[in-house]
Amino acid sequence: MGEPGLESAKPSYWIGVVSASHVQRGVSGGFAQMCHGKSAPLRRMQPGDWLVYYSPRTEMGDGEPLQAFTAIGRVMDNLVYEYAMSETFVPYRRNIEYVSCQEARIAGLLDRLSFTRGKRNWGYPFRTGHFEINREDFLTIAEAMHAGIR
Repeated sequence: MGEPGLESAKPSYWIGVVSASHVQRGVSGGFAQMCHGKSAPLRRMQPGDWLVYYSPRTEMGDGEPLQAFTAIGRVMDNLVYEYAMSETFVPYRRNIEYVSCQEARIAGLLDRLSFTRGKRNWGYPFRTGHFEINREDFLTIAEAMHAGIR
């Protein structure tokens, strides 16, 4: 995966908040794009880090409520690049190696994740669009997604 020697010795684990339809575009294309195309969240991640996508809705804006983890993958290299989707929208992307998984609704995990457990307003951290989680939470989500990651 990626260029040899570029993986983090100790990976970090991240959640990106993106609609399910946009997640599928990224999985199909092998890239991550989030926070309306900003580069900062992508630059925080290092080769070897893991990214889990959480999709509050099926489509951006008025899509059906989903509230599920929808994809999981690993940062492949150091490249953060622009990609022209139209003449007026040129977001930043990052190469991700996605693993096979199943969608996992967050409702069954709320009491098992440190960043949601016991919190009535559990959705607050997701409003940032991208945030770091601990390894235990990552493994709990990966297990629920049947991703085969240990």
